[in-house]
Amino acid sequence: MKMHVLSGGRLRMKKSVYVPDADRQETIELPVSCFLLRHPQGNVLFDTGCHPSVSHDAEARWGAMARAMVPISGPRENVVDGLQAIGLLPQDIDVVVNSHFHSDHCGCNEFFKKATVVCHARELEAARKEDAVKSGFLPVDWDQPMPVETIDGQRDLFNDGRIVLVPVPGHTAGMTGALVNLDKSGAFFLASDAVALRSNLERELNPRNTWDPEQSTRSMQEIRRIETGGATVVFGHDDQQWREMKKGADFYD
Repeated sequence: MKMHVLSGGRLRMKKSVYVPDADRQETIELPVSCFLLRHPQGNVLFDTGCHPSVSHDAEARWGAMARAMVPISGPRENVVDGLQAIGLLPQDIDVVVNSHFHSDHCGCNEFFKKATVVCHARELEAARKEDAVKSGFLPVDWDQPMPVETIDGQRDLFNDGRIVLVPVPGHTAGMTGALVNLDKSGAFFLASDAVALRSNLERELNPRNTWDPEQSTRSMQEIRRIETGGATVVFGHDDQQWREMKKGADFYD
């Protein structure tokens, strides 16, 4: 199995959202990452990043949210173009796993019309609530016609230990990470926004946009246990880590 790290866009936000003791005027640039897992039984995409249209008119798609989460990526810095650069089209993706249904993690779902979407049942329930838009769940991103398969607990996607979905609630009700076991490169835990920045895990800091701080803290403790077991934790938006990782056509295997 191979793991490709792909760009799902790039954002600028106030640093204090993620590091509560930071100056309220300081901003931070945040990479948006997606992961292509080329499993022998099918191509799996973990998160789909931002929709391409937000690079030129974010407010048209995101509304007021675009003023707090500002896209700064170019028009081709999205997962669809990233896949094309390594020879794949959207119809080549068999499974889309959404860690959660915020717009920077499911924005390109609509392109993967032949895929089955996998998410946590509580995430789907939260996104369907009447006031869900206030919590960042925009139907234009997550509400697509592809079949959706929900999980309630850990799920080994192909029953071989290579891609194991792990619920890590807190950031949202159904936040889900993935433990990816590769033959040569070892284990990676794709934490998404369960741990956005390395400093969140090291200092056990809950971002201000955390849905349930107590659950988030417990999830970080579980992720730290996974890290102690030898896995490399891939944080949701850590720019320093992003710059150090192989990306695009380069892969982990």
